[in-house]
Amino acid sequence: MGEAEVESNLVQILALSAATASKHLSLSPSFQRCTLASWIKEKIRKKECCFYEKGVREGICKCGYPKTHHVDEAIKPVDFMGESWDRHRHVCEVPTDAFGEISFGGLGQKTGKYVRVSTDTRPEVLYQLLTEQWKLDPPNLLISVTGGAKNFYLKSHLKSMFHRGLIKVAQTTGAWIITGGTHTGVMKHVGRAVRDHALSSCSMDGQIVTIGVATWGTLHNRHALVHPEGCFPAHYSMDLQGQGRLSCLDNNHSHFLLVDDGTHGRYGVEIELRSRLEKLISQQPLGNKESGVTIPVVCVVLDGGPGTLNTIFNAMLNGTPCVILEGSGRIADVIAQVAGLPVTRVTIALIHQLMKRFFGHEYESFSDLKIIEWTKKIQDIIRMPHLLTVFRISEDKHGDVDVAILQALLKASKNSESLGRESWETQLELAVAWNRADIAETEIFTEESQWKSSDLQEAMFSALVGHKPQFVRLLLENGVSLQQFLQEENTLCELYNQLPSCFVLRKLVKRVQCGCRGRRQVLGVRAQTVSGRGTSISMTHVSDEVRHLLGSFTQPLYPPPAKRYHINMSLEDTSVSLSDKGQASSQAAGREQIGETLRDPGRDIFLWAVLQNKRELAEIAWEQCRDCMSAALAASKILKKMAQEGSDADEAEEMKELAKHYEGHAIGVFSECYSCDEERAQKLLVRASPSWGRTTCLRLALEADDKSFVAQSGVQALLTQIWCGELAVDSPVWRVLTCMLFFPLIYTGFLAFRRDEVIQREVEKNEEMITMETVTGSSVRRKSYVPDPPSPRVLKPLGCWSRLVSLYDSPQVKFYWNIVSYFAFLFLFAVVLMIDFQTTPSGGEVLLYIWLLSLVFEEVRQLFYDPDGFGFRKKARMYINDLWNILDVLSILLFLIGLAFRLKTELFYPGKVLLCIDFIVFCLRLMAIFTISRTLGPKIIIVRRMMMDMFFFMFLLSIWVVAYGVAKQGILIHNENRLDWIVRGAVYEPYLIIFGNVPTNIDNAEFDMNSCSMNGTDPLKPKCPVLNENQMPAFPEWLTIIMLCVYLLFANILLLNLLIAIFNFTFQEVQDNTDRIWKFQRYELIKEYHSRPAAPPPFIILSHLYLFMKHVVLRRPLTKSNEFKDKLPQTEEEELLSWEALMKDNYLLSTRQEQSQSTERRILDTAQKVSTITERLEREEETGSAAVAKRLARLEEQVAQSAKALQWIMDSLKSQGHPAKEAPPLLTSVPASDSDSPEILGNVSEKDKARFHVNAREFHYPDSKLTRFAVPEEKVPWEVSFTSYMPPFYSSEESGDRVDGSESETLDNYRNPGGRTGIRGRGVLSNLGPNLNIDLVLTRWRDSERSVLEFLALWDESQAAWALPGGPVQSDELLPVALKRIMGNQLYGKINAKVVEGTKVFEGYVDDCRNTDNAWVETTVLNIHLDKTGHLMVDINLVVASSHGSAEVVQWQEVSGRTRLCSNQRDTVRRVAELHNRKF
Repeated sequence: MGEAEVESNLVQILALSAATASKHLSLSPSFQRCTLASWIKEKIRKKECCFYEKGVREGICKCGYPKTHHVDEAIKPVDFMGESWDRHRHVCEVPTDAFGEISFGGLGQKTGKYVRVSTDTRPEVLYQLLTEQWKLDPPNLLISVTGGAKNFYLKSHLKSMFHRGLIKVAQTTGAWIITGGTHTGVMKHVGRAVRDHALSSCSMDGQIVTIGVATWGTLHNRHALVHPEGCFPAHYSMDLQGQGRLSCLDNNHSHFLLVDDGTHGRYGVEIELRSRLEKLISQQPLGNKESGVTIPVVCVVLDGGPGTLNTIFNAMLNGTPCVILEGSGRIADVIAQVAGLPVTRVTIALIHQLMKRFFGHEYESFSDLKIIEWTKKIQDIIRMPHLLTVFRISEDKHGDVDVAILQALLKASKNSESLGRESWETQLELAVAWNRADIAETEIFTEESQWKSSDLQEAMFSALVGHKPQFVRLLLENGVSLQQFLQEENTLCELYNQLPSCFVLRKLVKRVQCGCRGRRQVLGVRAQTVSGRGTSISMTHVSDEVRHLLGSFTQPLYPPPAKRYHINMSLEDTSVSLSDKGQASSQAAGREQIGETLRDPGRDIFLWAVLQNKRELAEIAWEQCRDCMSAALAASKILKKMAQEGSDADEAEEMKELAKHYEGHAIGVFSECYSCDEERAQKLLVRASPSWGRTTCLRLALEADDKSFVAQSGVQALLTQIWCGELAVDSPVWRVLTCMLFFPLIYTGFLAFRRDEVIQREVEKNEEMITMETVTGSSVRRKSYVPDPPSPRVLKPLGCWSRLVSLYDSPQVKFYWNIVSYFAFLFLFAVVLMIDFQTTPSGGEVLLYIWLLSLVFEEVRQLFYDPDGFGFRKKARMYINDLWNILDVLSILLFLIGLAFRLKTELFYPGKVLLCIDFIVFCLRLMAIFTISRTLGPKIIIVRRMMMDMFFFMFLLSIWVVAYGVAKQGILIHNENRLDWIVRGAVYEPYLIIFGNVPTNIDNAEFDMNSCSMNGTDPLKPKCPVLNENQMPAFPEWLTIIMLCVYLLFANILLLNLLIAIFNFTFQEVQDNTDRIWKFQRYELIKEYHSRPAAPPPFIILSHLYLFMKHVVLRRPLTKSNEFKDKLPQTEEEELLSWEALMKDNYLLSTRQEQSQSTERRILDTAQKVSTITERLEREEETGSAAVAKRLARLEEQVAQSAKALQWIMDSLKSQGHPAKEAPPLLTSVPASDSDSPEILGNVSEKDKARFHVNAREFHYPDSKLTRFAVPEEKVPWEVSFTSYMPPFYSSEESGDRVDGSESETLDNYRNPGGRTGIRGRGVLSNLGPNLNIDLVLTRWRDSERSVLEFLALWDESQAAWALPGGPVQSDELLPVALKRIMGNQLYGKINAKVVEGTKVFEGYVDDCRNTDNAWVETTVLNIHLDKTGHLMVDINLVVASSHGSAEVVQWQEVSGRTRLCSNQRDTVRRVAELHNRKF
């Protein structure tokens, strides 16, 4: 791949990522409109009448439009002369003239997009218009809302639940809502739901996509939408009062497809195109993936009439689940009433009764044949319960409409038997796409579904990339193993390649681009190709960027292979320190250790989430981290670094907040650890973390500037322990000072050592356990010590030499000696300057120079001493950033310059002046020794902050000083040419005025001529003011005094008081944080004296010579101390991390308990409970009357049954000759309509099995355009009278389909044994009467252990499922002739010979969709079990192998319910499984 091509691909990476987030912002609006207009005029057309024929009304064509709306060619057409108008022939397509943006005006200025389309428009073009031209994101769900087109009443509670649920499901899943688009009926309710959401939502991010597919010819005021070049916008007026039979568009829809068939006033034109569009959308891949899962579609039904029933029926036949809202009225309530009944109970009489009840006066217009047809359709609908969901307010199982909609989709997928195991995976992918973890938790992760970690990895990847934290947590709770998920490096690399447009992505792409431009292929930057995007981000790039963010002192988190070289890309990281060179070999040797054993998948996901600034995902991943405290501190460092380098202020603020959050996590975990075990907690601070670049928690906290963490008592205790060295922490200072002077006291117990205290505690502990054993008689000691590993070494008391070394090697003692040394240095410096500063340097002065030389050497040692591996550049930058180091460098430079001047005779005195100034700097440096003091240390911090405040104040004050000084000098003095007196008059004197030195030369009363020189000739006197003829000052006295008063008012009163207020504010602000800041800065002082040689200056020069000889001349490696960084053994490391994880769990548990007990949480819980109670009360109030009616109906039923029983008893007694003594009371019989009420029948709980054929009564007969006569369940048997039964006649060999009302004698001889089918004749079958069919089931065992039973199957492309080999046979044939084509003649003969050995599994009538009243299919199922080692099996396997790639694929499939089979053959395979004692 060429360099230019690689670079182009890399730019494409960033372009693709950025375009995803900002694809709407690429071009100007005017250019987009022109592009859209040209595309629409090229792709989309409308329809118009091209043949005017006068209709019933004068001047109106049969198309419905007036004559004036026709073109001239249509009024007198030549091509259609003498023809009668036909809407299929006399309507033509022309380019559309209505498209653009529609504005409805009114409150909120609602706008949308619209286009007028032809009924013949391909749905692919419309989908392209929606997604590419109108810039809609492809949906994760399509909600088709249908129902009543007229306004209908909806109960308030049901309406609110529908509004809330519909919007919630659309918003959470990213769904499209498709309706009829007009401002009436169910479309109006959808529009109001969208309006309510828009009013309550303050952002445009959650805009609901609501697409209205309406009929153009029925729109009122549609002329406002017409313009050949498009309207941007078109102002549409909703004239509801004057619309008449037409309809207005709903102003709450966002997009409109206005379907035109060239007619006017004809409703229902859009139904076919809408159906085709919904079908196309349902075939699109979900989320632009190739996983095979397509966009799900659900139909939501409110109210509705017969047309809605047809819509529901057709939708369910296509596999679309439907949600019916009970209580919305008419057909929705009819279906809801019978949804829970067995099919046998749904009778024609019941449908009559329900239609009359819910349709009212409209019922009178329904014919009996229509009721019969609707009964059959309703029976077919309730026969598909997996596609039917009824939302009832009275039931709590759905909760809300959104839950019902999503549960309906999952139920449809779950009950799809042909999908088997794939149905669960499909459901999970749908739930992930919808981001509905609540649905997945209740419907998918149930006891029935046994999920493996490998099954959930794809869902985990989608949830991570889609930023769905609730799903990530749910998947982790249900068995996802991050170790397995990230087992392959490609997975993590793919996650980084799927990053959204963010700060880190831009940095990574820059690294890849720079790598390609520099031709770094030799460096081993592995490029991986992802979905055609060319060279992509590799883990090496990620490792470089993370190391840049963490700091160069860390090792790469994802080290490259050993054979590859690695160069960082930032200037900071390219530097190599002395210690880095020593670490190079250790990195190479330890590269294998930073492998799978130390790989923490929780860290990888956590780092990936933190780099995107994704708080929720990072929080979940942090809980999975093994090294959680290091992870939190590393996140704090990374986020602060990104906030510093980022350009977006808001994003930077979010990063800082998240960094503070993780600092709090680190504090919480450490506090939990320290309260449990102080020693282990301190080990966590200084252990080298393999997961985070071999650095320590303490180092990360310091680099991240996490002052609050460093200020923790446990961290400070560790620092104090390091500060004291081997001395006891609680040793008084006076004892330490005494032992410094009289060291033999350390052997007398005068000064305690830490080793002695540890040994003493061990002894006391052993004595306590011995005492306990003696008192209790138990072996506590033995039991408690059995599990513990053997101690690596036994502590022994310090020897004499060790005590002496420990005393003087303690950082505390070193500090005290350096204080004494520094005071001695200052004393010697002062003596030399004031007493002994001779032309020839004296002995004291030479000693001073040697002393200073030792200080110079020590500063050089500090600069190059780099135990943490920062690199020289960073170390130098850290050195310069320290104020005290700046003073050190300044003092040394001044001293060297002063010494150089002093050695020259002509510059002797200036040299002494410089040295005197240098003495001031050295004295200021003395303040550094107080930083260790708990009392004075914070005060020094306050002084430093006040100095910064004073600097900005002096800038403000200088404006007033210079302004007043220059004005005064110009007024008083004329042409002063002496620079020193100009500065005195313009700057120095105004500055002194602030402190009360009021000038006398501005007031004539106090002016003295002797205090000035007339012409400025006296260098010791200022020049006199301009004099008048009276030899008095000529300046305006009133002006100078007023100027002085104003100057004093602002400078003395205003500015000085402002300075005092600033100091007060700074003191109050810093005082609260000084302790924290002091504790943070204390670390550097402790670390400095920990690494400092024991001897104080000037004797320290001997230590410097020793170090130079050892490390530079002899090249011996540095001896590293484990006080600040300790590498633990593997066993101890694992034990410590396990304990830290336990403490983390305790911390999280306590945090959640605090949150649950907080006032805010309690208020939210109370509000939720109150709202739940309110909803239940409203629900009970609305359903109370219905419950009473049901109870009364049950009571009536029981009374009727009792009356019948009593009547039967009376009749029995009379028949036995026992007459009644009194006349029996008259019993009022209960009407049949009441006894068969749906409320009574609704309580039937038994499952109904279809007693009659179902497929043979499908409305659409295969391979024809005929529709069967509707045959409800109760009318199937021939014995049942069905006077209105008039089925059509069809036989495939006739020239066409025809209806014949007469029955011939031949047809009477053949009657379907299953009952009526709704069609007469032979149909597509070969013969009248039974048509014999044989299904051959060839089975074998997959292995010798007989663990898996397999059968031979053929792939049926039409049904996208496997089928059994078979086909029609004649009466004298044993096998279908069709098998010869598949198996070949030779193999066919061998199988034919084995038929007699086969087992007859089933024989009889088959419910086939080809059956008619006079022809039907009868099938015989034969099972032939084959030996795996036989010759016949070898021949069959050859056929299986040769079928790959051919039109007819043959394969062995497992006998299992997971196998995708044709629906009518699943029972056959189930019977075979039972025959072989296998579970199906």
